[in-house]
Amino acid sequence: MKLNHEFALFAVGGLIGFVVDAGVVTLLVRLAHINPYAGRVISFLLAATVTWWWNRSHTFAARHSGRTVFSEWLHWMALMSGGAAVNYAVYVACLIEFPSWHQWPALAVAVGSVLAALVNFVSARTLLFRRSKTHP
Repeated sequence: MKLNHEFALFAVGGLIGFVVDAGVVTLLVRLAHINPYAGRVISFLLAATVTWWWNRSHTFAARHSGRTVFSEWLHWMALMSGGAAVNYAVYVACLIEFPSWHQWPALAVAVGSVLAALVNFVSARTLLFRRSKTHP
């Protein structure tokens, strides 16, 4: 699959992950009254799992990791921690800079997600799904 097509599918997965991430953190903050920092950890774990499923099924369907499903998921979560560090740092910076965003943390999620997307794509493609599947 061509690189630009993979990146487009990765972006779709990122959008799905963003909806999960922003939706869960917003629900946790506004309905469960969990602070936005702890809520973001929970929402990230759910969103990263959803994006792993999407990317293994769609974006990198022509590639394989050479790992068991559980091992692949663990590796994905470890790799995404690099992007998550960028994402979370930007998220916290936005909440500090714009205190009113504590009520609407999805805005900070969006800013962090955009900046982390490139880090995540490069690590997923080059470190996990680096091998093309061969066809008999």
